[in-house]
Amino acid sequence: MLISENTVVTMHFTVSTTDGTQIDTSKESEPMVFLQGSQYLIKGLEDALEGRQQGDKFELEIAPELAYGERQDTLVQMVPKSMFDGMDLEVGMTFRATTDEGEQSVMIIDETDDEVVVDGNHPLSGVHLKFDVEILDVRAATEEEIAHGHPHGAGGCGHTH
Repeated sequence: MLISENTVVTMHFTVSTTDGTQIDTSKESEPMVFLQGSQYLIKGLEDALEGRQQGDKFELEIAPELAYGERQDTLVQMVPKSMFDGMDLEVGMTFRATTDEGEQSVMIIDETDDEVVVDGNHPLSGVHLKFDVEILDVRAATEEEIAHGHPHGAGGCGHTH
């Protein structure tokens, strides 16, 4: 069976930067299982899987615009430290912030006596990614999986909708 929209794909992957720094892998644990077309994966990887089948192994490089986007300098802001009264702040700490556009994840990237520098960019924005993929299984999704937007295990999905 070929991978297409509404198929359940089981795969192993390793993702690295183009200089070889490994970011994540499933190869030492359980494979990833997802519903193709559910936008669970970054667009570049989901597009590259289309038409593949069980047993396929391939490598690909994905540009930022098809991954986590380009970095946007406007998403780096200095905010008054007083907004964090009572909190123990550390560089690298992430949290949800309320913005004019709604909730957004931000990371503290610097701190001064009076201000905190937060970055609303995804940590992998602007990064070219290299994937090493092995397709282990492809099957048709059930009607329930399609309705829920994700694959279910042998015992169902483990939650109510």
